[in-house]
Amino acid sequence: MSHYLRLRAVPPPALRNSATWLERLFDSDVETGRHREEVLDRRYLDQERIYAGAPPQVPGNLPRAQVVLGGRPVFRADRHKPPLLVLTAAQARRVAGFLTEADFDALWDFARGELLPRYGGPAAESATWGAFAAAHQELRAFYATTAACGDAVVKWLPEV
Repeated sequence: MSHYLRLRAVPPPALRNSATWLERLFDSDVETGRHREEVLDRRYLDQERIYAGAPPQVPGNLPRAQVVLGGRPVFRADRHKPPLLVLTAAQARRVAGFLTEADFDALWDFARGELLPRYGGPAAESATWGAFAAAHQELRAFYATTAACGDAVVKWLPEV
């Protein structure tokens, strides 16, 4: 069982609407060519909470909801396993723009009351803030590079 959320950038012409094909993207841990990968640790659901507090965007354009868990589901043969999620290249560009413009401190301020008790309370705020800020920077860099290359994103959710 994996406790990590994996995101992989994929050139749009290479995408297939097949869960089996998408799963094969994650068979290799080696990042080759344009198949860049970002991995979020077990805190990925809490990272998602940080973006839920972002100010509203233009209606119909919700990149804050696509950063971590968003995307079109591609269901697997075993319906008990979570689907893979796919963001188009256009959606990945919007997420990259959102992350570039997002004020992490403002996002943290919105989510801190809910998150701090789970990570040691006010005494651990500096370390907790640092861990989430680092993940934010990694996501920002991943999506910026992905958008610059015109790639889509495939997400592999942990199997619980």
